[in-house]
Amino acid sequence: MSEEVNMNPEGSEEHSQDTITRVGGMYKDWFLDYASYVILERAVPAIEDGFKPVQRRIMHSMKDLDDGRYNKVANIVGHTMQYHPHGDASIADAMVQIGQKDLLIDTQGNWGNILTGDSAAASRYIEARLSKFALEVIFSPKITEWQLSYDGRKKEPVNLPVKFPLLLAQGAEGIAVGLSTRLLPHNFNELLDASVKHLKGKRFTLYPDFPTAGIMDVSNYNDGNRGGKIRVRAKISQLDKNTLVINEIPYGTNTSSLIDSILKANDKGKIKIKKIEDNTAAEVEILVHLPANISPDKTIDALYAFTACETSISPLACVIEDNKPLFIGVSEILRRSTDNTVELLKQELEIELKELEEQWHFASLERIFIENRIYREIEEEETWEGVIKAIDTGLQPFIKHLKRPVTEEDITRLTEIRIKRISKFDIDKAQQKIDALEGDIERVKHHLAHLIDYAISYFEGLKKNYGKDKQRQTEIRVFDDIEAQKVVIRNSKLYVNRKEGFIGTSLKKDEYVCDCSDIDDIIVFTASGKMMVTKVDAKTFVGKDIIHVAVFKKKDKRTIYNMIYSDGKGGPTHIKRFYVASVTRDREYDLTNGKAGSSVLYFTANPNGEAEVVTILLRQKGSIKKLKWDVDFADILIKGRNSKGNIVTKYAIKRIELKEKGVSTLKPRKIWFDETVKRLNVDGRGELLGAFKGEDRLLIINKNGSIKTITPELTTHFDDKMIVLEKWDPKKPISAIYYEGEKERYYVKRFLVENENKEDVFVSEHPDTKLELVSTEWRPVAEVDFVKPRGKDPKPKQEIDLEAFISVKGIKALGNQLTADKIKSVTELDPLPYEVEEEVAPEDMEVVDEENVDNHSEKEGDGQITMELEE
Repeated sequence: MSEEVNMNPEGSEEHSQDTITRVGGMYKDWFLDYASYVILERAVPAIEDGFKPVQRRIMHSMKDLDDGRYNKVANIVGHTMQYHPHGDASIADAMVQIGQKDLLIDTQGNWGNILTGDSAAASRYIEARLSKFALEVIFSPKITEWQLSYDGRKKEPVNLPVKFPLLLAQGAEGIAVGLSTRLLPHNFNELLDASVKHLKGKRFTLYPDFPTAGIMDVSNYNDGNRGGKIRVRAKISQLDKNTLVINEIPYGTNTSSLIDSILKANDKGKIKIKKIEDNTAAEVEILVHLPANISPDKTIDALYAFTACETSISPLACVIEDNKPLFIGVSEILRRSTDNTVELLKQELEIELKELEEQWHFASLERIFIENRIYREIEEEETWEGVIKAIDTGLQPFIKHLKRPVTEEDITRLTEIRIKRISKFDIDKAQQKIDALEGDIERVKHHLAHLIDYAISYFEGLKKNYGKDKQRQTEIRVFDDIEAQKVVIRNSKLYVNRKEGFIGTSLKKDEYVCDCSDIDDIIVFTASGKMMVTKVDAKTFVGKDIIHVAVFKKKDKRTIYNMIYSDGKGGPTHIKRFYVASVTRDREYDLTNGKAGSSVLYFTANPNGEAEVVTILLRQKGSIKKLKWDVDFADILIKGRNSKGNIVTKYAIKRIELKEKGVSTLKPRKIWFDETVKRLNVDGRGELLGAFKGEDRLLIINKNGSIKTITPELTTHFDDKMIVLEKWDPKKPISAIYYEGEKERYYVKRFLVENENKEDVFVSEHPDTKLELVSTEWRPVAEVDFVKPRGKDPKPKQEIDLEAFISVKGIKALGNQLTADKIKSVTELDPLPYEVEEEVAPEDMEVVDEENVDNHSEKEGDGQITMELEE
């Protein structure tokens, strides 16, 4: 440290070994300069052309070198360093990123793979040239504003005259000092459509579209503004009962990072997989093999919940405008880009008009000069001034129709015309050239007068010429919320010490309860009438004398708790039924009235609302006459956990015995199918499939002719191949019309599902086999429209009663041939009327003792049998 001399208040000198240097000024000046440079010159794109400086300089360098052939990227990078004062590595990386977007650069060689994350080859091995699209929409030197490069030796564009919403098409990411930007890529054709809508004064909506495809939920996109968010998922389907296949991945990931996240989730026990195969090449294919008895549907949800198969992206649209950062939505960016394109087109038209008028002016002068032999007037002149004056004088009688005065520069150009050209001058050709120029001038003037229509035509032309292979890749869909507790693998075991009041996964010497996961909540009931929900842990004290412990399910109203308790010591006994849908974790709830000495006398937990019958036995005391009677829990209404319940007795109970196991008192569960998210639900969203009891199943038929029945689990995944989804009636036949590829004939078949636990295919696997119609009506009717034969009258349409056409046969039967003629279309008509016989449920039938039946007679009438009984 340098020595500093300080003066104390008395004026004496003090020597200090420490020097304090204040950096306020330096921080204020230097750091702000640095921050400004990073924001403006490196990280954030300009709104005018959508380029960061390095990207703009790369494109300018490529135009400098453009001769139609490929250039080595190393050569382009070296040329760009004349404009960009940074290293070659940063330029090469930026160029590879542009090339991988497959829009502005025509690439050759190994440019890396955005799907696998593989990097590009070294810049000396790969080549590039500008794409035809880039040459058309990016460059226009006559309307470009130029500036000196960093060393003053070269000129570079301030902004490139981009006539396309390039910033939204490519997207942009950058981190500067104090701010960042993240603009997501959008679909090429949708941007052009939106530009046209804006010019027509119509509304438009823009959503991202990613080169990695996948599925996207844009419910909270917020037009790309701060605070918005999108969710992106991989596209996962079931290949077979033990294999899942991932064909598309979320934006921002690659197959390597995705597989790593799956393996980590497997190691942590969140999911359970057997192995992973990565077959990705030109397209993504990741095979996830599952162990036996692992649900594919639950595993798909678990992949979304615990791995990079689902990611959230928060857009942040920040751009540079007038050397200042601007936060703006993507819709406004598109409007400004479109308006800027209109202005650029106007400038190009004005320049073109000026050039055409100049060409017309000189062509007219040239014709006058040669046709009227004015060049002979200069033969006698000896000075340059005399030559100019002689030509000017000679032109005067013929230039009244010109649109501007003749200048000395015009006359100078006339003197430069060669004798050979004058001698071969053709008046007719000259007039044709002038007429053509006049036509071009009128065309440009028309475009300027109808500038918006011209711009619309320009955008439509870009779409026609370059948009054929740029269809939307990312599917937009509303996602369902996945509850992690429902899909996580139960990789731990839960134990309980009932007497001491401990639960946990480390109590291996105590009573085993069930399998659980490390994110589960556990619900506990004690003999004193207390209840608590707590997170699973190695060892947790929850209260002594535990009577019930289980994994807690949030929002579960089907698990019903039946309880009888004494209200305080010596108080009356109450009975109650309740469910627990939501609680505060680690809070103790009292299920009694809270009096001291209250205790639970009887308790059951019933997953489907079962209501048993119990026998109450009282202690012999005084003059009590009735010491024993039955109580049916089905007579007790289900209420909340805070309900007091009904009084059973005010006397002391000796014991309570189970007399009869209960059946469910809950109504059949109504299930809906939400087409938007393609999931089942019990919340009333979508189409009602019906009310389901425990044994009821769903029928699913796919386009390829596969058919199966499943139990209606809310975690089931459905894909776009499904054409029938309904509640399955085992007695209801399925009717189908299909084209048999091998026999080249149309067939009709009717069948029943023979094995409810197996997926079958009811058509052949020939590649030309096609399912034309499938119906689950009792008596379906179809209309067949035939292809008109050549040179013959068309065959009339034919209505077919499928029930009458063929009887119900086995699922593998070929069926009856419908026709050998070519069919244009098959349409299902309204079915014929059919009355379904209603069966009486066993619980609704009256049971009669055989010895009380004297005789019976069967009377036919409406399908009912009347039993006559002896009184």
